[in-house]
Amino acid sequence: MKNRALAGIAYGLLAYGMWGFFPLFFRQLGHLRPMDVLCNRAAWCCLFVALLLTLSRRWRKVLAAVRQPRQLALLIIASLLIGSNWLLFLYAVDQRQVVAASLGYFLTPLLNVLLGLVVLKERLNGKEWCSVGLAVLAVVIELLTLGKLPWISLALAGTFALYGLARKQIPVDAVSGLWLETLAMLPVALVYALWQAGNGHAVFTGHDAATTALLIAAGILTAVPLMAFAAATQRLNLATIGMLMYINPTLQFATAVWLFDEPLQPARLVTFGLIWLGLAIYSWAAWEKYRRTSTA
Repeated sequence: MKNRALAGIAYGLLAYGMWGFFPLFFRQLGHLRPMDVLCNRAAWCCLFVALLLTLSRRWRKVLAAVRQPRQLALLIIASLLIGSNWLLFLYAVDQRQVVAASLGYFLTPLLNVLLGLVVLKERLNGKEWCSVGLAVLAVVIELLTLGKLPWISLALAGTFALYGLARKQIPVDAVSGLWLETLAMLPVALVYALWQAGNGHAVFTGHDAATTALLIAAGILTAVPLMAFAAATQRLNLATIGMLMYINPTLQFATAVWLFDEPLQPARLVTFGLIWLGLAIYSWAAWEKYRRTSTA
């Protein structure tokens, strides 16, 4: 059990560490349009995962999912949500808004709690209500002090939380689900590529060797952390997974401030302070729930 837990932590660190350093990687593709990067990312990821499915002989699971209309419809919805999330993240990196992106991913678990209340009719305890209230207060302070809603943060948190909610309803493993999701993105990518080709702009071709290599790597890097995350969830309890989850936005925040020299307004420090406090209370509540269920 100890080795299993250590392996789970290693997989979790790999997944969240890779996601945390995504801004550094995708900044290398800053000379391309975010939508171009998204189209290539989806195409190469789809090809890479198809190869994995072939090598592991797991196409039966994919076919089983396709035969279920409800599952297929939910996977298409999940595809639109995660595709939107990827595009927003690429836009944030392109526009030097990585601090806002990290805030969005810090907000995600608190928004998950709120979705559980509204959609799944879950009951919140006092600590969970407090964490949600602090998140709402942080957004209000951001609006009042900066004069605008942190729309990038809210959109990233919203699309990723809704994606998680959709995937929760689909009994499909991570690899098969990822292939179907990226496959569902390809018609949109093809229409966009044809439209751009009509304007004399190539989306999938005409890149130099270094850019092509980075685009291929983007597809692989999309799949690898998700598979590592799936392996971590099989070996760790949800409380530990929840604590590891903060590695990703913390690394993004550090990258934005220390490596990209993005400005950090004093008002945003208040916002982050409230979010971090809310996350601490949320983690405390999650840990208490886990201890109660494990001893029951």
